[in-house]
Amino acid sequence: MGVDLQSLARIPRHVAIIMDGNGRWAQGRGLSRLEGHKEGAQSVRAVLRAGARAGVEYVTVYAFSTENWKRPPQEIDGLMKLLVSSLDAYEQELHDNRIRMRVMGQFDRLPLLVRKRLQKTIDATAGYADRTFIIALSYGARTEIAEAAQRIAEKARGGKLDPRKIDEQTIADHLYLPDVPDPELLIRTSGEMRLSNFLLWQLSYAEFYITDTYWPDFREEQFFQALEAFNRRDRRYGGVKP
Repeated sequence: MGVDLQSLARIPRHVAIIMDGNGRWAQGRGLSRLEGHKEGAQSVRAVLRAGARAGVEYVTVYAFSTENWKRPPQEIDGLMKLLVSSLDAYEQELHDNRIRMRVMGQFDRLPLLVRKRLQKTIDATAGYADRTFIIALSYGARTEIAEAAQRIAEKARGGKLDPRKIDEQTIADHLYLPDVPDPELLIRTSGEMRLSNFLLWQLSYAEFYITDTYWPDFREEQFFQALEAFNRRDRRYGGVKP
């Protein structure tokens, strides 16, 4: 029996996802790693549909980390081509569901063709306000925090910011997407239990949902199961239950 969304008292406003297991899924089937990534793209589509159905406002997926640049050049090239072809094939679904697409990370490190294709979709969906799909590309949380510190230091050096008034909100305001609320739920597939340098600041109070399911097998029903698990959590933010 599937999850009854109507029975869930709380739906997370923002869900972040570490999409893990594409390579192992492919290896277990005698396929190339790129075939695993292609099947994983179908899971992204499924999650976006499921999120729209459930009323999730923000979905952020960890697509390519700063560490991923160390992978073999042919795999990186294949991933970049897959990103472009996926946008060509599935952008209409963003319009059909009125989902805005944004990107966070070191945008300038991406190949020019990829940057242009991403920007096309970013611009085309910029007017949608109800739901947002965020792709973390060439992203690393430590780099994000370091760059925020650099911007804050520049303002302080220029006399635009009093160092004595720097607080948590100051740092949050200088991250890549300061207008986006922190994720309430983090999903990680394939059973791994680490953050892998993903949203270290923003995930401070997120609930974690770890599943052994490989990302290519994670579809609508698995996403709803994660929402159901979130609904059962007792979120006290460091306080005590009355």
